[in-house]
Amino acid sequence: MAFLEAHGLRKRYGATVALDGIDLSVEEGRILGLIGPNGAGKTTALNAILGLIPFEGELRVLGLNPWTQRDALMREVCFIADVAILPRWMRVSQALDYVAGVHPRFDRAKAEGFLARTAIKRTSRVRELSKGMVAQLHLALVMAIDARLLVLDEPTLGLDLLYRKQFYDSLLNDYFDGSRTIVVTTHQVEEIQNILTDVVFVNGGRIVLRNSMEEFETRYVEALVGPEHLAAARALKPIYEREGLGRSVLLFDGVDRRQLAALGEVRTPGIADVFIAVISGAATGPAYSRATNTNQGGTR
Repeated sequence: MAFLEAHGLRKRYGATVALDGIDLSVEEGRILGLIGPNGAGKTTALNAILGLIPFEGELRVLGLNPWTQRDALMREVCFIADVAILPRWMRVSQALDYVAGVHPRFDRAKAEGFLARTAIKRTSRVRELSKGMVAQLHLALVMAIDARLLVLDEPTLGLDLLYRKQFYDSLLNDYFDGSRTIVVTTHQVEEIQNILTDVVFVNGGRIVLRNSMEEFETRYVEALVGPEHLAAARALKPIYEREGLGRSVLLFDGVDRRQLAALGEVRTPGIADVFIAVISGAATGPAYSRATNTNQGGTR
């Protein structure tokens, strides 16, 4: 059984369809990036996974129904959201005391070890910490819980570049061990590309692309083409095209790199480049169909 499995997952808010028949399978030990524009359904999907909202269809997380078996699920899951704010009156030491008192799988010594690498003082109140320090504190508390699934919803929103890098470095070096599973949503897709094992694009409550990163990096290719080769490159049916400095940048799905190398400089596109091509709807016809009907068997 997959670590996380959804079939026909749906959620409505009145007349608004937030999730429209999501099918998804995630195995243990994967880091899944759930990427989409505002209002695409990402947070609704995470809320369903966490058992915070009822839903239609089938959803199993660690073999459990999140809505009806949430108490059991929460022993195995941790969550960090962009709106997760620790009480501002609380001291750091009190935060450690609180989590130690409510979660049986919290390792206080491990949390203390994480905090020892920061400038956070145990006597400081949350209101005295910068936003970056609050994120560090929250991450230290979460990483010290022996959870099998970590869900992150825009966890570095509003943090500067240094704190964002430190956050993801800590996540990889101190938390992820190949057996845990992480699901993360963010608009800063370039910063998480190198840590992901799988990527899913969501738009309008539907999955429009899903790939392992191995498949992603072999499937998509960008070519920087001069005017003299532009017609030949367009004949290969790019899924997206934009203007560069003196050259056109064309994005292809499943086209042989050697064929493109004869026309211009070839490189692997980033997640953001493919995201723009798929979500913007700039690609049409058969090429767009290839981009939107990927790996329908699920994320592995």
